Amino acid sequence: MTSARIDAPTTRETGPSAGLWVRRHANEVGLVGAIVILYVVLAPLAPNFLSSANQFNILRDAAFVGIIAWGMTLVLIAGEIDISVGANAAFSGVVLALMITHGVPIILACVLVILLGTLIGLGAGALRALFDIPSFIVTLALWLGLRGLAEVMSSAVPVVIPDLGFQNLGGGNIGGFPNPAIFMVVLLVIFIFISRRTVFGRSVYAVGGNAEAAKLSGIPVPLIRMSVFAITGCLASFAGVLFASRLGSGNSEAATGLEFDVIAAVVVGGTSLFGGRGSMIGTLLGVLFIAALGNGLVLMGVDPFMKNVVRGIVILVAVFVNIVSTKRLSRSR
Repeated sequence: MTSARIDAPTTRETGPSAGLWVRRHANEVGLVGAIVILYVVLAPLAPNFLSSANQFNILRDAAFVGIIAWGMTLVLIAGEIDISVGANAAFSGVVLALMITHGVPIILACVLVILLGTLIGLGAGALRALFDIPSFIVTLALWLGLRGLAEVMSSAVPVVIPDLGFQNLGGGNIGGFPNPAIFMVVLLVIFIFISRRTVFGRSVYAVGGNAEAAKLSGIPVPLIRMSVFAITGCLASFAGVLFASRLGSGNSEAATGLEFDVIAAVVVGGTSLFGGRGSMIGTLLGVLFIAALGNGLVLMGVDPFMKNVVRGIVILVAVFVNIVSTKRLSRSR
């Protein structure tokens, strides 16, 4: 009798808690299902889609998006947006190539370029936080300015990096696993910890949820905003280093459209465009979905311009689902 009395409440508690977990992670569960369906559809239509070599190619392509997407997730959770990341990556690659060709040691050049990208992001965050300029406007100006600077500095032609060993950083692999994907996974673990287990991570969610309430509770809102942009600038410049390594040159046209793939992956992953909600695991699934979709379209021989149409539809549908789920969540509260 005693054991029956103890077991019954436990059973009743398990049901609702399981249902609550599913509701909280509905987006991630749905994305896993979407990825499975995508693979089922593409397997017979896209030649060699399921081959191990192609799966590693998907991982490599996903890595360049994912590395930046971890920072972009924090930016969107904070209620902001950064459309300058692609231009920042291209600019960083050109600066890196010019520094190496002028005799700066590769390791030092990489460190300096990543520091420069961080400062660029910090500057964008300062304009947003201290002067209340909308982040879209600030990063739009950066997008134009950095891409233009990269073209001027390189005369719009690739700046070749003569060191062949450097190309292994972004183009090599370990046991078939692409180096950029290794960096992506390591950074994912770090950002999961930051977002879930640190005061900074909780503060980002608070600022995105209600900046005024966060300010009244003692959270340094301007510092949080500056920090998320600095992080994204750092990751964009690091991706630029990997792009330069993979291409063997600094190219002002590199990473064109990357910012849209990054934002699409984060939004598809369930991060709210209104701030306050999102997860790194959701972003990871969004990155893999976008990368697999793009790869499959290429293997099917779909026109490159039609790829942009598909990408636009995916973003639109993701935003629609995002808005609907946000409204439902607010009603349930």
